[in-house]
Amino acid sequence: MLTIIVAVLVNLFIETSVSFTVVVPRDQTVALVGSTVTLPCWISPPENAETLEIRWYRQEFSNPVLLYQHGKIQDVQEESFRNRSSLTLRSDLSGGLKDGDVSLRLEKLRIQDEGSLHCYVTGESEYDSGEVFLKVTALGSTPVLFPQPLDDGRVNISCKSSGWYPDPDVTWMSDERTVLRPGRVSRSRGADEMFSVHSWMAVSHSEAQLVSCSMSLKTGEFRESRIDIQAVIPSDPPDSSDQWKALFFTLLICGLLGLTGLILYKYRHKLTGKKTGKEGHLTDQEERMPSPPSGPPLGIQAVVSRAGSDDGSSLLASPTEKVCDDESTEKVTKEVVEYELTEKLKKGTVCDDESTEELTKEVVGDTIIEELRKHAVQITIDPGRSHPDLMITKDRKIVRDAPGYKHTGEGFPYQLRAFGAQTFTSGRHYWEVSLAREDNPPKIYWLIGVEEYRYLRSKNKSALTPSNGYWFLCSDGPNGFYTNSDPPVTLSLTPRPERLGVLLDYDHGQLSFYNVKERKHLLTMSSRFTGSVAPLFNPGVGDESPLEILDCPKPVESPVESSEPLLSSSDA
Repeated sequence: MLTIIVAVLVNLFIETSVSFTVVVPRDQTVALVGSTVTLPCWISPPENAETLEIRWYRQEFSNPVLLYQHGKIQDVQEESFRNRSSLTLRSDLSGGLKDGDVSLRLEKLRIQDEGSLHCYVTGESEYDSGEVFLKVTALGSTPVLFPQPLDDGRVNISCKSSGWYPDPDVTWMSDERTVLRPGRVSRSRGADEMFSVHSWMAVSHSEAQLVSCSMSLKTGEFRESRIDIQAVIPSDPPDSSDQWKALFFTLLICGLLGLTGLILYKYRHKLTGKKTGKEGHLTDQEERMPSPPSGPPLGIQAVVSRAGSDDGSSLLASPTEKVCDDESTEKVTKEVVEYELTEKLKKGTVCDDESTEELTKEVVGDTIIEELRKHAVQITIDPGRSHPDLMITKDRKIVRDAPGYKHTGEGFPYQLRAFGAQTFTSGRHYWEVSLAREDNPPKIYWLIGVEEYRYLRSKNKSALTPSNGYWFLCSDGPNGFYTNSDPPVTLSLTPRPERLGVLLDYDHGQLSFYNVKERKHLLTMSSRFTGSVAPLFNPGVGDESPLEILDCPKPVESPVESSEPLLSSSDA
């Protein structure tokens, strides 16, 4: 009888000791460094856990991550988790502690937080626990590609990125998404436990035109940048024998053309010399002037006439239209380029998907700017995201340092940043910025570029890097011009830009700068944009002229379909 009573009591104790079960997810929880993560844990069947003891710990039971006891969180916890851990709801439908939800919330996640965490719940006579595995990852910066041409015609491409955890895989690919031979890889680990990766390889034209470098985690997250090899190194040099052949045929053709021209000139002179009577004699200029042909504009004809002149005379014009002395050659060359581009469009040799940079390589004069302005967008400044010590006009087009602002730090005032109100996630976008005003010298302090939509408040130049979402060109007074690429590129820009053009080619990962007044391409930065990109401005400190965002004039469209000459013989 005594044995039966003992057995019943033991069974009752066992049933009481396992009256609830702690439940946790089977899969590991993955979260990024710096984020906030919830580690789910709950009691089944649900019961009020406000009177229970809840202990989250890692390795040592006596050194908890969080301890809930006597209805409140105790000030006894592992030091590294102080002010970062709390109890939370595992979902919006959870009833919290009253429903047995004892989930843990961790803020400002660190790599050191990775590993197993135990969820332990105990009552007066019952307890249970579960184990959750936390996987911490860090998605590093967008790789920065830096090309260096080699003597053998190839280009050595360096690919750098930092802030990864765990160590990422590096993959090089061609424009056809074919994996290239592995480049060398150097890896280092900082005090924050995160990895920096540097890979490089040499590529030739025959291997690829576009080369990409990507870094990826096992979770599938990756960063990638691409670079156009043809924009860095010229095509393979021609064979010396081909050069001599080309020179021979060029001289031969020139000789034949010269002989033909001489015969035609003598024949024409013979015919015109017989004209007498009422018509009188033609002037020397009229003897040399051919009839306006159909096809190219007058500017092209004028250039051809000058090239064929035997006395080195100035530009010749049609009898009914003079080329005045005060007209610049730019007007003529612009007509030449417009005609050549028109002819290419008709023949299909210029495709619609060719980049603006490819189209503008052949143009001269302000035709470059006209092509760029086809992608012009209206830009204004967002006062809400700009530094409080900046003065911004009501139209949000002009910005400068406030009169009472004094720059107390050393070097360029990187903190005086203003951001465009417009953001872009695809396509080409162009805007212009004035860096000088009439009767004032050009600004010597300014910073212009783009920023991925995130506002870093650091005053330190080292934080404003492509890996943190910044790309810019800076004019730092006597310190000259430089970019924030890695490594930085120092430029010698003469003359100093008074009007700067900026072209953002989001899809091709390029940011280009132009001296609008001089019609010169200054530089192009290549990377890969992954989020919304906004224009970036910094007027510097101490200049008389402000920084002004301009409204680009609409480009003048040249005729494409018409095959009629600009001046026909009937107009004479």
